[in-house]
Amino acid sequence: MKITLEEMACPCCGKKDINLHFLWRLRLARDLARTPFIITSGVRCEKHNKEIGSTSRNHVEGHAADIAASSGPVRGKILKGLYNAGFTRVGIGNTFIHVDDMDKIESCWLY
Repeated sequence: MKITLEEMACPCCGKKDINLHFLWRLRLARDLARTPFIITSGVRCEKHNKEIGSTSRNHVEGHAADIAASSGPVRGKILKGLYNAGFTRVGIGNTFIHVDDMDKIESCWLY
């Protein structure tokens, strides 16, 4: 099952300006993880990004996604898929994993 532009669209305005290389790698990561990727946040317009309190540009520029992660085993599969697809920037929360490729600094952080 493909990750679609509609899944990645901004919830308030429908903006879908996702970086196509990012989307391709995200699809590859999902295939490698062998588990569904439920996108909870993809592209954000400036207004929506501000409303949720984010100052980061990675979602606005179409280089980030937040993926639902309901348990440790699911989180592990998602992380394995992301790293095997070449992603090197992830943030881990209690219920989601953030991934982006806008910054070149390798990093992993907790929310």
